[in-house]
Amino acid sequence: MTQTTLFFDVGGVLLTNGWDTAARRKAAEEFRLDYAEFQTRHEMLKTAFETGRLSLDAYVRKAIFHRSRLFSPDEFKQFMFAQSQPLGDALDWVRALAATGRYRLFTLNNESRELHEYRVRTFRLAEIFQAFFTSCYLGQVKPDEEIYLNALGMSGSPRDRAIFIDDRPLNVEPAQALGLQAIQFTGLDDLRARLKEHGVEA
Repeated sequence: MTQTTLFFDVGGVLLTNGWDTAARRKAAEEFRLDYAEFQTRHEMLKTAFETGRLSLDAYVRKAIFHRSRLFSPDEFKQFMFAQSQPLGDALDWVRALAATGRYRLFTLNNESRELHEYRVRTFRLAEIFQAFFTSCYLGQVKPDEEIYLNALGMSGSPRDRAIFIDDRPLNVEPAQALGLQAIQFTGLDDLRARLKEHGVEA
C-alpha cells in the first residue's frame, strides 16, 4: 500500500512566519524605519526574494540600505533570522510523526533561500522531511496552482494519498480546487484530530 504523503507549510504551522508583516513592523520599530516606505519596497521585492531571484544581501540593500543607516546590514540580517521560533508543540509532534516511518513528509512553503536554509539548520528540519519544496528552489509561490501539482510530481505521490497542510485559507483553497486533500492548520489538537481521520497518527 502506498504511504500517505504529507506536505507541511513551515511558517504559521511548525515555526513562526520568518518575515511576515508582524516581523517587518517589529523591525521598523527596532531600527526606526519609515514603515510605509519599507513595506512598499518589500512588496516590490517580495516575489523575486521568495523565488530565489534576489539574494538576502540584495534584498536588504534594496529594502533598507538605499540610504545610510546607523546600523549594519549584518545587524539587520541577524534580526531577520531571530524572528524564527518554534510555534507551540507542532514541530515536536511532526518530528514524532516522522519517527514512525509510516509516512512520507515534505514541506511546501514560500520562503527566501537564506531564511529557509537558516531554518532548516537551526531547527534540524532535514531530520524530519525527505525534501523541501520551497518557492526559492521552485521559482513558484503558493497559491499558484502549479506549485501543488509540481510537488506531487516531484515527490511521486498519488493525489489520493497526499495531504497538504497550511495555515492560510488562500493557500488551502487552490489545493482543494484541484481536488486534493488539504487541511487548514488552526492548532495542533485540531490537526491531530483531522489527520487521525485519514489514518495518520504519531
